[in-house]
Amino acid sequence: MNEATRKFIMAHREEDVRKLAFGNRDAEVDLSMALQQIAGWQTAQKKLPSWAAVEDIIYPPHLNMEQCSSEQTARYKGSLAIGYWPLAVSSSFVDLTGGFGIDFYFIAKSQKLDANSHNIYVEHNPELCEIARYNFQVLGLEAEVVKDEAEDYLKKMSHADFIYLDPARRDAHGSRTYDIKDCTPNVIELMPLLLEKADTILLKLSPMLDWQKAVKDLKNVHEVHIVSVDNECKELLLVIKQQPCMTLKIVCVNNDDIFEFSPSVHSAANHEPLTMNYLYEPNASIMKAGCFKEIEEAFDVSQLSNNSHLFVSDKEIKKFPGRQFHIETVTSMNKQELKAALQGIDRANIAVRNFPMSVEALRKKLKLKDGGDVFIFGTTLSDDSHQLFICRKIG
Repeated sequence: MNEATRKFIMAHREEDVRKLAFGNRDAEVDLSMALQQIAGWQTAQKKLPSWAAVEDIIYPPHLNMEQCSSEQTARYKGSLAIGYWPLAVSSSFVDLTGGFGIDFYFIAKSQKLDANSHNIYVEHNPELCEIARYNFQVLGLEAEVVKDEAEDYLKKMSHADFIYLDPARRDAHGSRTYDIKDCTPNVIELMPLLLEKADTILLKLSPMLDWQKAVKDLKNVHEVHIVSVDNECKELLLVIKQQPCMTLKIVCVNNDDIFEFSPSVHSAANHEPLTMNYLYEPNASIMKAGCFKEIEEAFDVSQLSNNSHLFVSDKEIKKFPGRQFHIETVTSMNKQELKAALQGIDRANIAVRNFPMSVEALRKKLKLKDGGDVFIFGTTLSDDSHQLFICRKIG
């Protein structure tokens, strides 16, 4: 990158990229490179704040920035790796699907390795390899950058302590794919060789994937981590080891909330009916895991019905993994009851779970504006009655 391009980037990196594309006529400025760097830095400010703070980082094209992990989820992977990587001894970590290198960097930096240890980044795209090689130097990370296909490198590599893969979830036409066998590389086909080449494998998959099917499709899955950020499910992570799994562990993560359970050791909970003073809505990772019986058992709460996935209790549970509400009123859809229950309420946040009306239709029927501090949940109870829970959020 020449000096004119660098100065242009620094002078304009907080401006609208689309407007900049039509405004520069300086022949010394590589406008395409400049716009890529400005757009990348603007994305990194929110997605990768510690990298955005480093002046000399080079950013890849938009698609690679879109597909790379956020710093928050990459740091979580680093924390996972600590438990499976021998510390203070000669060891090796291989990322077979390097990409922009975010996950590789945070996994590698989480370890305290000696001088004989190796961090190996593998990527088939030559541009990404060059960017990664440069950025790792800027960031002070000792790493070997290898341009190769994941499948080819795996066949010839030496044994590693830890392998990470994030298979591409787009086909040759750029369309998204979700099934493991449709991703590149095909991890199902590679699994025998992966288990031969590494003690532990960390596999990142689409959050759209059914984790139970993934466990069945793959061998020796020991842990499933369902990772959400701000209640949006972002990643499905599988920890796979050489030895067979005796007890599968499921970890549901939403920011700092973590709920763990093992499907094989939890039985259905039998609760007496509880006074409904508090209502709980599980976070996105819990919903993805489907561990509703385990939630009942762990927090002494009851589901309103098997298909509502809303829970109630007679006491406040501050550590519940999700949103918490105080129930002010429960009403049927009877016109007279509704009128009395909604007195003084002109706006509310409305949600429906296993309810015969959409949010829009229910809002229209109730004649309420959106917003405010009242929350109304429409749901169907186990006796098939349709009820509205009028609540206020706790915390």
